[in-house]
Amino acid sequence: MPRLALEDLHRFAVPSDPALRPDGGAVAYTLTTVDRDGDENRSEIWLVSCDDPGAQPRRLAAGSSPRWSPDGRTLAFLRPAGGGAAQLHLLPMDGGEPSVLTSAALGAGAACWSPDGTRIAYSGPAGPGGQAPDPNAPVVADRLDHKADGAGLLRGVTTQLFVVDVASGESAQVTEGDFHAGEPSWAPDGGRLAFVADMEPDRDLEYGGAVYLVPPEGGVPERLTDPGIICAGVWWLGDRLLIAGMKGELVGHVRLYTLDPGGDGGVAEVETGLDRNVMLGHPGYPGATPALLGGELVFCVRDRGCSHLYQAPGRRLVPEEVSVSGASVAAGRIAYVAADPRTAGEVFLLEPGGGEPRRLTGHALPDAEPYTPVRRTFTAPDGTEVEGFVLRDENATTPGPLLLDVHGGPHNAWAPVLDGFHLYHHVLAARGWTVLALNPRGSDGYGEAFYTAAVGAWGLADTQDFLAAIDDLVADGVADPERLAVTGYSYGGYMTCWLTGATDRFKAAIAGGAVTDLAVAGGTSDLGHLIATQECPGDLAAQSPLTRVGEVTAPTLLLHGENDDRCPIGQSEQWFAALRERRVPVRLVRYPGASHLFILNGRPSHRYDYNERILAWLEQWVSGSPS
Repeated sequence: MPRLALEDLHRFAVPSDPALRPDGGAVAYTLTTVDRDGDENRSEIWLVSCDDPGAQPRRLAAGSSPRWSPDGRTLAFLRPAGGGAAQLHLLPMDGGEPSVLTSAALGAGAACWSPDGTRIAYSGPAGPGGQAPDPNAPVVADRLDHKADGAGLLRGVTTQLFVVDVASGESAQVTEGDFHAGEPSWAPDGGRLAFVADMEPDRDLEYGGAVYLVPPEGGVPERLTDPGIICAGVWWLGDRLLIAGMKGELVGHVRLYTLDPGGDGGVAEVETGLDRNVMLGHPGYPGATPALLGGELVFCVRDRGCSHLYQAPGRRLVPEEVSVSGASVAAGRIAYVAADPRTAGEVFLLEPGGGEPRRLTGHALPDAEPYTPVRRTFTAPDGTEVEGFVLRDENATTPGPLLLDVHGGPHNAWAPVLDGFHLYHHVLAARGWTVLALNPRGSDGYGEAFYTAAVGAWGLADTQDFLAAIDDLVADGVADPERLAVTGYSYGGYMTCWLTGATDRFKAAIAGGAVTDLAVAGGTSDLGHLIATQECPGDLAAQSPLTRVGEVTAPTLLLHGENDDRCPIGQSEQWFAALRERRVPVRLVRYPGASHLFILNGRPSHRYDYNERILAWLEQWVSGSPS
């Protein structure tokens, strides 16, 4: 069977956002594919039976974010309407075509059905005065949070709560103000909505988030939590609220708490028995919304690179070498999406009482063989153990070129599973390369002390982790010390630039979405104040690669989205100019219209080009080098 190739990027079909029907008999999910001719990503709603082993998944409609009505007879989902923004649609499951439910000026958000099924609440964008802002009007900013990556300049647009009547389609805005309301959750009696928001006037300088309650008819939100917990999400589970949040510090693990809204306002931490970060699920950070299964809590945590489903206290429900990116609970069953070393994602079902998960879908490419990452543990000079994954042709017997790939975050992690974003890993393995994907200190999934070990010491704390791992692979006869290269995206781009200023061992470097000057990023990134004060407190210059650019000799390729507000393109421009002025071989590639996450959800042509340019740069500067 042939190995994975770059062309396979256009053939991946990846499920996400599973929604188990209330009776547990079927799963609706979003399937994302590539429309190569239209150069766009395509989302569709698919359905698969849980009870018929021979049933094949079937397409229902174009769209995303499926949500079942309480009686399971209607499926709400999002898709653009009238050539404009995404609106809520309703699909009757007993037959018929989808109908448009909302006509929100700036689009709707994912549906949250009321317990009786008569209303839907959602969190969606709201412009000043209920209108879309004028794109040509001057933009006035009084706070730092006036822009966001992927959205650009906000122009007064906030996210607010809306409630729409299912029968009439009449919609009402429930919250209003200069804040962003998170996803809503209905009280069991349908009389209140819980949501998370940060309503403090200096929230751009002092980060927070609290749980609020508001009647679905609107009114002044009632705050339930104090500043001791920075809340990130809230859900009604029975008559209590489940809260996800950080204990007073932004850089640390997300924990789970319960709150009785009729009590004294105190929260109680859920004892999970795990020193692990709760994963709620965000682009590039797989996880799932917590839920109740037979009265017991089911939640997702990051463990040694993988996002796993657990049942409190501390019982893992899924195999070790998978990473979960969505889950749904109903009728004693759990439906979830997970990737493994051979597939980028499939839908699985767990029956009551446990047992082996049952795979319900088969979207993996049947005619392309991926390489399997191998776990390895390395020891840094100070004795710290770090884990990594080595991708290499199992038939290779001699030292070859090695690519160190640094993940973003820095609090993310590599997992030993297949994804459709780093296909160059598999192409390189087929060409005789070894790829090292290391989880250095600062990575997620190894305990909170490890998670925070690089705070205030970006580059300073983790450099030894990378170099020690490379030394081990050289000593093992895996890597040729004369053919080493380094790449990475976001924080990985930062570390790529840092490492090439710290050592001359790398013959080539590829930095994607990089940060090179933390002082400048602190004033230009949409999260700049957080980076400067929470992640890198202290001497920003000492943690900035730009202070070491005079030592760089490695030919460097810079890949950057033109509309990146997280790591603004000026960061790569600075590095490009500094290397060019010193006549170090350097190339800057700008991707028009691309935000920071374009390598995950941007134009397929951009994602293909990103992979292709990495391969070409390594071929030019490393593959031909003598060993």
